Amino acid sequence: MERLVTEFVKLWVVIDPIGTLPIFLAVTAGMSAAAARRVAVRGILVATVVLIFFVVGGQVLLGAMDIEMSSFQVAGNIVLFLFALSMIFGESKLEEDEKLLRTTDLERAVYPLAIPGIANPGAMLTVMTITDNSKFSIAEQTETVIQVLVILGILLLLLFAASRIIAVIGNAGASVVSRVMGLILASVAVDGIVRALRVILAG
Repeated sequence: MERLVTEFVKLWVVIDPIGTLPIFLAVTAGMSAAAARRVAVRGILVATVVLIFFVVGGQVLLGAMDIEMSSFQVAGNIVLFLFALSMIFGESKLEEDEKLLRTTDLERAVYPLAIPGIANPGAMLTVMTITDNSKFSIAEQTETVIQVLVILGILLLLLFAASRIIAVIGNAGASVVSRVMGLILASVAVDGIVRALRVILAG
Protein backbone atom coordinates (compact mmCIF):
# COMPACT_ATOMS: atom_id res chain seq x y z
CA MET A 1 0.00 0.00 0.00
CA GLU A 2 2.84 2.40 0.87
CA ARG A 3 4.42 1.81 -2.55
CA LEU A 4 1.11 2.52 -4.30
CA VAL A 5 0.63 5.75 -2.37
CA THR A 6 4.18 6.85 -3.21
CA GLU A 7 3.68 6.08 -6.89
CA PHE A 8 0.32 7.91 -6.91
CA VAL A 9 1.92 11.01 -5.41
CA LYS A 10 4.71 10.88 -8.00
CA LEU A 11 2.19 10.64 -10.83
CA TRP A 12 0.07 13.42 -9.36
CA VAL A 13 3.08 15.73 -9.16
CA VAL A 14 4.35 15.08 -12.70
CA ILE A 15 0.94 15.12 -14.40
CA ASP A 16 0.23 18.23 -12.31
CA PRO A 17 -3.56 18.68 -12.69
CA ILE A 18 -3.44 22.18 -11.18
CA GLY A 19 -0.60 23.24 -13.47
CA THR A 20 -2.60 22.05 -16.49
CA LEU A 21 -5.36 24.59 -15.83
CA PRO A 22 -3.49 27.63 -17.25
CA ILE A 23 -2.76 25.69 -20.44
CA PHE A 24 -6.45 24.84 -20.70
CA LEU A 25 -7.40 28.48 -20.05
CA ALA A 26 -5.05 29.63 -22.81
CA VAL A 27 -6.30 27.03 -25.30
CA THR A 28 -10.00 27.65 -24.69
CA ALA A 29 -9.97 31.44 -24.30
CA GLY A 30 -12.89 32.88 -26.26
CA MET A 31 -14.63 29.52 -26.66
CA SER A 32 -18.11 28.65 -25.42
CA ALA A 33 -18.45 26.47 -22.31
CA ALA A 34 -19.67 23.52 -24.42
CA ALA A 35 -16.71 23.82 -26.82
CA ALA A 36 -14.29 24.09 -23.89
CA ARG A 37 -15.73 20.91 -22.38
CA ARG A 38 -15.27 19.10 -25.70
CA VAL A 39 -11.62 20.16 -25.80
CA ALA A 40 -11.20 18.98 -22.19
CA VAL A 41 -12.68 15.53 -22.88
CA ARG A 42 -10.69 15.03 -26.06
CA GLY A 43 -7.49 16.23 -24.42
CA ILE A 44 -7.95 13.79 -21.56
CA LEU A 45 -8.67 10.92 -23.96
CA VAL A 46 -5.57 11.64 -26.06
CA ALA A 47 -3.39 11.96 -22.95
CA THR A 48 -4.80 8.68 -21.60
CA VAL A 49 -3.88 6.82 -24.79
CA VAL A 50 -0.38 8.33 -24.83
CA LEU A 51 0.36 7.56 -21.17
CA ILE A 52 -0.99 4.01 -21.40
CA PHE A 53 1.20 3.48 -24.46
CA PHE A 54 4.25 4.56 -22.44
CA VAL A 55 3.18 2.34 -19.54
CA VAL A 56 3.07 -0.69 -21.82
CA GLY A 57 5.88 -0.10 -24.29
CA GLY A 58 7.58 3.26 -23.82
CA GLN A 59 10.71 1.89 -22.21
CA VAL A 60 10.95 -0.85 -24.84
CA LEU A 61 10.52 1.68 -27.67
CA LEU A 62 13.23 4.03 -26.41
CA GLY A 63 15.52 1.06 -25.78
CA ALA A 64 14.96 -0.26 -29.30
CA MET A 65 15.84 3.16 -30.73
CA ASP A 66 18.82 3.42 -28.36
CA ILE A 67 17.52 6.70 -26.91
CA GLU A 68 18.40 7.57 -23.33
CA MET A 69 15.44 8.59 -21.18
CA SER A 70 17.31 11.70 -20.11
CA SER A 71 17.66 12.76 -23.76
CA PHE A 72 13.93 12.21 -24.23
CA GLN A 73 13.29 14.38 -21.18
CA VAL A 74 15.44 17.23 -22.55
CA ALA A 75 13.63 17.19 -25.91
CA GLY A 76 10.19 17.09 -24.32
CA ASN A 77 10.92 19.94 -21.93
CA ILE A 78 12.23 22.09 -24.77
CA VAL A 79 8.83 21.69 -26.46
CA LEU A 80 7.12 22.58 -23.17
CA PHE A 81 9.37 25.65 -22.81
CA LEU A 82 8.53 26.86 -26.32
CA PHE A 83 4.81 26.59 -25.58
CA ALA A 84 5.32 28.47 -22.30
CA LEU A 85 6.93 31.31 -24.28
CA SER A 86 3.86 31.50 -26.50
CA MET A 87 1.73 31.81 -23.35
CA ILE A 88 3.90 34.64 -22.01
CA PHE A 89 4.21 36.76 -25.15
CA GLY A 90 0.87 35.89 -26.70
CA GLU A 91 -0.27 36.95 -30.14
CA SER A 92 -2.11 39.86 -31.65
CA LYS A 93 -5.92 39.69 -31.77
CA LEU A 94 -5.81 39.29 -35.55
CA GLU A 95 -3.42 36.34 -35.32
CA GLU A 96 -5.60 34.71 -32.66
CA ASP A 97 -8.74 35.10 -34.78
CA GLU A 98 -7.00 33.64 -37.84
CA LYS A 99 -5.74 30.69 -35.79
CA LEU A 100 -9.25 30.00 -34.42
CA LEU A 101 -10.59 29.80 -37.96
CA ARG A 102 -8.10 27.15 -39.05
CA THR A 103 -7.71 25.16 -35.81
CA THR A 104 -10.20 22.47 -34.82
CA ASP A 105 -11.17 21.52 -31.28
CA LEU A 106 -9.33 18.20 -31.69
CA GLU A 107 -6.12 19.92 -32.79
CA ARG A 108 -6.21 22.18 -29.74
CA ALA A 109 -6.94 19.19 -27.52
CA VAL A 110 -3.92 17.31 -28.90
CA TYR A 111 -1.51 20.27 -28.78
CA PRO A 112 -0.82 21.77 -26.38
CA LEU A 113 -3.37 20.41 -23.89
CA ALA A 114 -2.76 16.64 -24.17
CA ILE A 115 0.86 16.92 -25.33
CA PRO A 116 2.94 18.41 -23.77
CA GLY A 117 0.44 19.68 -21.18
CA ILE A 118 -1.04 16.59 -19.55
CA ALA A 119 1.11 13.83 -21.05
CA ASN A 120 4.28 15.83 -20.48
CA PRO A 121 7.83 14.43 -20.62
CA GLY A 122 7.93 13.99 -16.84
CA ALA A 123 4.68 12.02 -16.86
CA MET A 124 5.86 9.79 -19.71
CA LEU A 125 9.14 9.07 -17.96
CA THR A 126 7.48 8.44 -14.60
CA VAL A 127 4.97 5.87 -15.91
CA MET A 128 7.87 4.08 -17.57
CA THR A 129 10.16 4.06 -14.56
CA ILE A 130 7.61 3.02 -11.93
CA THR A 131 6.36 0.21 -14.18
CA ASP A 132 9.79 -1.04 -15.30
CA ASN A 133 8.85 -2.74 -18.56
CA SER A 134 12.07 -4.75 -18.53
CA LYS A 135 10.19 -7.15 -16.23
CA PHE A 136 6.93 -7.06 -18.27
CA SER A 137 4.85 -7.22 -15.11
CA ILE A 138 1.16 -7.12 -16.05
CA ALA A 139 0.23 -6.48 -12.41
CA GLU A 140 2.49 -3.41 -12.21
CA GLN A 141 1.22 -2.13 -15.55
CA THR A 142 -2.39 -2.52 -14.41
CA GLU A 143 -1.69 -0.68 -11.15
CA THR A 144 -0.05 2.20 -13.02
CA VAL A 145 -2.88 2.44 -15.56
CA ILE A 146 -5.50 2.57 -12.78
CA GLN A 147 -3.60 5.34 -10.98
CA VAL A 148 -3.26 7.32 -14.22
CA LEU A 149 -6.99 6.97 -14.90
CA VAL A 150 -7.89 8.18 -11.41
CA ILE A 151 -5.67 11.25 -11.72
CA LEU A 152 -6.93 12.07 -15.22
CA GLY A 153 -10.52 11.67 -13.98
CA ILE A 154 -9.85 14.26 -11.27
CA LEU A 155 -8.17 16.50 -13.83
CA LEU A 156 -11.22 16.31 -16.12
CA LEU A 157 -13.43 17.57 -13.28
CA LEU A 158 -10.99 20.44 -12.69
CA LEU A 159 -11.05 21.34 -16.40
CA PHE A 160 -14.84 21.42 -16.38
CA ALA A 161 -14.63 23.85 -13.45
CA ALA A 162 -12.04 25.92 -15.34
CA SER A 163 -14.59 26.69 -18.07
CA ARG A 164 -16.74 28.35 -15.39
CA ILE A 165 -13.70 30.32 -14.23
CA ILE A 166 -13.23 31.60 -17.78
CA ALA A 167 -16.87 32.71 -17.86
CA VAL A 168 -16.31 34.73 -14.67
CA ILE A 169 -12.93 36.36 -15.35
CA GLY A 170 -13.45 36.84 -19.10
CA ASN A 171 -10.83 36.83 -21.87
CA ALA A 172 -8.83 39.67 -20.28
CA GLY A 173 -8.53 37.82 -16.99
CA ALA A 174 -7.68 34.59 -18.81
CA SER A 175 -4.94 36.45 -20.69
CA VAL A 176 -3.38 37.70 -17.44
CA VAL A 177 -3.54 34.23 -15.86
CA SER A 178 -2.08 32.69 -19.01
CA ARG A 179 0.95 34.98 -19.02
CA VAL A 180 1.69 34.59 -15.32
CA MET A 181 1.33 30.81 -15.45
CA GLY A 182 3.32 30.70 -18.69
CA LEU A 183 6.29 32.09 -16.78
CA ILE A 184 5.87 29.40 -14.12
CA LEU A 185 5.53 26.73 -16.80
CA ALA A 186 8.72 27.97 -18.46
CA SER A 187 10.51 27.63 -15.12
CA VAL A 188 9.21 24.06 -14.75
CA ALA A 189 10.47 23.22 -18.25
CA VAL A 190 13.91 24.71 -17.60
CA ASP A 191 14.12 22.81 -14.31
CA GLY A 192 13.32 19.58 -16.17
CA ILE A 193 16.06 20.29 -18.72
CA VAL A 194 18.61 21.07 -15.98
CA ARG A 195 17.77 17.86 -14.09
CA ALA A 196 18.11 15.79 -17.27
CA LEU A 197 21.43 17.45 -18.16
CA ARG A 198 22.75 16.63 -14.69
CA VAL A 199 21.95 12.98 -15.28
CA ILE A 200 23.64 13.08 -18.69
CA LEU A 201 26.78 14.81 -17.37
CA ALA A 202 26.96 12.52 -14.33
CA GLY A 203 26.82 9.49 -16.60
